[in-house]
Amino acid sequence: MAEDEAVLVSPAEVARMAGVTRAAVSNWRRRHSDFPEAAGGTGAAPLFALPEVRRWLERQGKGRPMADEVRLWHALRAERGEDMAGALAAVAAELAGERSGKPLGRATADLVAELARDRTPGELVRDLAERYVASATHSGGDHVSTPSLVRVVRHFAGETKGVVYDPACGIGDLLLSVGGSKVKGRVGQDVADGLPEFVRLRARLEKRPGTIEVAQGDALRDDRFPRLKAALVVCDPPSGQADWGRDDLLLDPRWEIALPPKAEGDLAWLQHCHFHTAPGGRALIVLPASAAYRRSGRRIRSELARGGILDTLVALPGGLAAGHSAPMHLWILRRPTRQPGPDARVRMIDLTDADLGRTIEPDPERVADVPVISLLDEEADLTPGRHVAAGQPGAAAYEKARTRFEELLEQLRHALPRLPEGTEELAATVNVSELVRAGLVRVEEGRPVSTTDQLDTDFLLGFMTSAVNTRRNTSGSGTHRADPRGARVPQMDPDRQRFYGTAFRELETFVQHLEEAAKMGRRAVQMAHDGLTSGTLEPPRAKDEDDE
Repeated sequence: MAEDEAVLVSPAEVARMAGVTRAAVSNWRRRHSDFPEAAGGTGAAPLFALPEVRRWLERQGKGRPMADEVRLWHALRAERGEDMAGALAAVAAELAGERSGKPLGRATADLVAELARDRTPGELVRDLAERYVASATHSGGDHVSTPSLVRVVRHFAGETKGVVYDPACGIGDLLLSVGGSKVKGRVGQDVADGLPEFVRLRARLEKRPGTIEVAQGDALRDDRFPRLKAALVVCDPPSGQADWGRDDLLLDPRWEIALPPKAEGDLAWLQHCHFHTAPGGRALIVLPASAAYRRSGRRIRSELARGGILDTLVALPGGLAAGHSAPMHLWILRRPTRQPGPDARVRMIDLTDADLGRTIEPDPERVADVPVISLLDEEADLTPGRHVAAGQPGAAAYEKARTRFEELLEQLRHALPRLPEGTEELAATVNVSELVRAGLVRVEEGRPVSTTDQLDTDFLLGFMTSAVNTRRNTSGSGTHRADPRGARVPQMDPDRQRFYGTAFRELETFVQHLEEAAKMGRRAVQMAHDGLTSGTLEPPRAKDEDDE
């Protein structure tokens, strides 16, 4: 079509069009002399004309029908580059008849008008939002909530007649989908430029119930709604933040329970959500599984349980989060209206091996109402699987632990990424100190953090521990320096960096699974030993020869 003539697509987008990996596209370029020549970009990051790519795929029988929203997505990518948040906001403004700060080009606006003739503006915006989630999930880029995770949170959130608040709302999937039809209002905040405006317009175009107000900014560092008390708070925050602003927030009133340690950005988000919960209201926060047992957060966990704030903790299956397969937990908090009694309990739900595609409602044996007093030991380990298993009879608990250990071992068999043989040497490098001086990287507690879209943080962290950099940072006496400024990292384009970052994250996920398997193995051994010595378990008896 005419509007496609000027559209250029990256190798990653060609891969998505064909339903293959980017490595397959690289192979096509090397092996097929008739593959389209680059029409733009650079040698390291080429771009190809969309019509030529589509014709080549059709000739090879590799193409797939391109949905209308994908055609629009390519046009937006060609016009706005990496600013897809701003592109979505501009599309929503066009559909809503509002003036955008940076309106669409004429050809793209005409394409929006064409597509809007066959569907409602709300449907088109929703399709684009789904495409944004799919793109971010595939590339490991912007933080998004997957549809499966949204479905789980919506199930446990239930309905409310009050205000819903999401302090890290992204494109608004959680904020706009929870609470039911009687929601009074929706309030959100997000740090990404363009997304707050998109969420506001999306709510209007999709005719979501309740008023809508969305602000831009980092909710931890710049809380734009300091007086808000919501009936329902939902949040899927970015996890593992090395610098969440602790030094600037030491006296912040949101730390009602305790000042979160520097390493506990996840629990800072949790307390932020609790602070904005009205009396009797609830907060649902998605956090990595490690937040339930990390030693640095044990005081906050203990106080959450002791104060009657922690209502329910749900262990979710791996693979629900975007960009990684590490397990996640859903924390359900409630702001008490009275002091908890001596018989207070926390509901633990273990859905780690559940098929959530069929039902989210847990089986009774996956649920345990645990007395608060039993959670207040030295570790304050709130991992649901530990307490659900402990609440079952001896043989059943041991069998469950043994089965879980075997499941973890099976996960480990497939957790290490398959890595093809390298085709070129990573010779050109840049010193991290130069990146720091240029303002592209900052170092927090010995950890480099990218401050730009041109550098992937996981890419940086992965190469920081390379054999070359480890030797460079180790003195002749064997002392290792924590300062990464002397390290060097390869020079490569952002798209390729993200592939490396994804591989490094998969390796880290493997390590997490390995540690969880070791922990579960030790727990199963202890349960077996305790059962054998207490009489609740007994050793297997030798089979009679006739039974063999």
